[in-house]
Amino acid sequence: MSPQSILPTPGITDKLLVDSENMTSATETNTIRLTHGEKYLTSSWYKGSGEIAHKKDGRSFEVSATFTLKAEVKVVEGVFQPANETLANIYNSRGRCVAVIDQTVNELYGEQIRKYFDAHEIPLKMMAFRAWEADKTPETVHHILEFLGKDGCDVSRSEPVLIIGGGVLSDVAGLACALQHRRTPYIMVGTTVVAAIDAGPSPRTCTNGKQFKNSIGAYHPPVLTLVDRSFFRTLGTGHIRNGIAEIIKMAITDDAVLFELLEKYGPRLIETHFATLGEDEELAEIADDIIYRALFSYMKHEGTNMFETYQDRPHAYGHTWSPRFEPAVKMMHGHAVTTGMAFGATLAVKMNWLKPEERDRIIALCQSLGLTVYHPILEDMDVMIEGQKNMRRKRGEGGLWAPVPRGGIGACDYIQEVPPELLEAAVTEHKAVCGNLPNHGAGVEMYLSDLGLK
Repeated sequence: MSPQSILPTPGITDKLLVDSENMTSATETNTIRLTHGEKYLTSSWYKGSGEIAHKKDGRSFEVSATFTLKAEVKVVEGVFQPANETLANIYNSRGRCVAVIDQTVNELYGEQIRKYFDAHEIPLKMMAFRAWEADKTPETVHHILEFLGKDGCDVSRSEPVLIIGGGVLSDVAGLACALQHRRTPYIMVGTTVVAAIDAGPSPRTCTNGKQFKNSIGAYHPPVLTLVDRSFFRTLGTGHIRNGIAEIIKMAITDDAVLFELLEKYGPRLIETHFATLGEDEELAEIADDIIYRALFSYMKHEGTNMFETYQDRPHAYGHTWSPRFEPAVKMMHGHAVTTGMAFGATLAVKMNWLKPEERDRIIALCQSLGLTVYHPILEDMDVMIEGQKNMRRKRGEGGLWAPVPRGGIGACDYIQEVPPELLEAAVTEHKAVCGNLPNHGAGVEMYLSDLGLK
């Protein structure tokens, strides 16, 4: 059988649109571009196309494929108020809603959520899971899969699962959706600051490994993220503080205006839980603006580089060494990130990428919000160097690619390698810089145990 005889013939099937190009170059290849008909879509959120090129010797071919998805992010008010039809419009046509909810969120908002779906006459199947940092394990992912699978709700691969909770739940439940039918869509309603502006819309779903945070996972973003800051009202102040660290990282690396807003309004946002305590309408508008700017900066880079194909990722600022030292000392994630950010700023000063006064503004902002900028774990060179080795493996063959600010606040660049002698010198300098700070740079409620977590 000749190679030509195995090619699809236009007209014999309506499943594929075929565009065949005969090329008579030295390689003697034929390329066929294939585009699938819209009626065969598995889900309305995902599309794809590709091409196959084979050599005329009939012994080798190459396949190239493109996967396209749309992921929408909306800042909304009263997502579970019956008058808000955003979710009802999605689930009405599907005849039910299958939801995974954080156990604590269920205790606070479960009745309101059930009343919402009752009001719209949509059957709701909702399962609550505890989602502490200690629960960020493969076992939790398997428990969620049992609920979604044949022995539970038997979710279809075109049926969007509703996830309601914080950052841990978004990571593990998102990973479960990635595994269910190899790709099941989901909608994320983040109920913490971290989930709302970082972990929730992120395509990175994951669970922890034994020694390295978030080391097991898959790229699978929610098809829709709904951000409703009214949930922040019932959060502990420590969780507000923890989450605002993820906004700071985008301000430093991408949005100088956002940084100035945080300098001016950050303490009030923490005090009022993003203007959900009290009736300050002006602050509420500012809170929505800050949330939107943080989301836009984050997804501008994260969303358009969905599979981390490239490592010029500003949102990884503060996340180069912290994934190793955070679990070692059981720090809150936001405090570990700000420690990494402050150290990264000092490293940038050491490399003449940043002025000392700009580094000092970064440290001052973090300190004004009660976030940690220095911890003695930085002095453990074995931990720091091991963290770099782990990150090189994670980020590919090109190097460490540690993002740090360069040329002022609101811009960044990427350090390909940090030799041990530079690393140690930067730690020594950062320790000296933070030595005169209150509590030597320690933050408020900086450990998991401070907030009753394990």
